[in-house]
Amino acid sequence: MSLPPLPESAIVLAAEAHDWRAAVILAGEALTRSGSAKVEYSGEMIRMIEQNGPYVVIAPGLALAHARPGPEVIADGLSIVTLATPVNFGHPHNDPVSVVLGLAIASADTHLAAVAAVANVFNDSSAIADLAAATTAHQVQEIMGAVEL
Repeated sequence: MSLPPLPESAIVLAAEAHDWRAAVILAGEALTRSGSAKVEYSGEMIRMIEQNGPYVVIAPGLALAHARPGPEVIADGLSIVTLATPVNFGHPHNDPVSVVLGLAIASADTHLAAVAAVANVFNDSSAIADLAAATTAHQVQEIMGAVEL
């Protein structure tokens, strides 16, 4: 599976968030703006972290916020939020987080494949720092491999 769509409307750069919940809400709002998720999806992502802990912090400085496929998801989509000031999610090794990815997947059958496709981008050890330093949505799309170079 390739990456879910990452339109410019789903990218937020140098955002301010006072805590991890606010950062996840920003990622959810970007998914809503791009037409991938309903407003309620942000709450579902937050609920998953509250229930399961900071498992979404998958690498130093990087969180992959997502929830199960459900009625809050309209279509597969990806959002990326870079934070002006990193926030803590409570992860013992990978905090603080400066890049939050939001992932909405409509089908349970493709959920794990989508997570794997996103994770593969970060096989490049510089990808997180490059995203955090990006100043344009196009740069983010290039780093993620979401546009032709």
